[in-house]
Amino acid sequence: MITLYEYPKCTTCRKGKKFLQENDVAFESIDMVKQPPAAATLAEMVDRSGKDVDEFFNKRGKRFKELELKERLDEMTKEEKLELLSTDGMLIRRPLLYDGSGVTLGFKEDEYKQFMNAEN
Repeated sequence: MITLYEYPKCTTCRKGKKFLQENDVAFESIDMVKQPPAAATLAEMVDRSGKDVDEFFNKRGKRFKELELKERLDEMTKEEKLELLSTDGMLIRRPLLYDGSGVTLGFKEDEYKQFMNAEN
């Protein structure tokens, strides 16, 4: 089952969700602000994505800037970063699509198409 972690007020999240609906993709939607993924789930996502944990941060977001994370990320351990992400869904790059093996961050139609093809 595909899980879409989204922030319902986010335009990009709405585009990703609409794309999935229009392509008849079964998915579970989770409001990442109300229910951010646990640190262990995020660790699994990072490991399976092949991406660096830093790519999971919403670096253009207000919370990222308020916490001055640009200056602090290099000093933090991977575990500290995962814990921080798990406590504040506004810090996570969105939307986040996860199927237990693959991860897509943000919404780009081509990436969603590749993700869906990998599912089949």
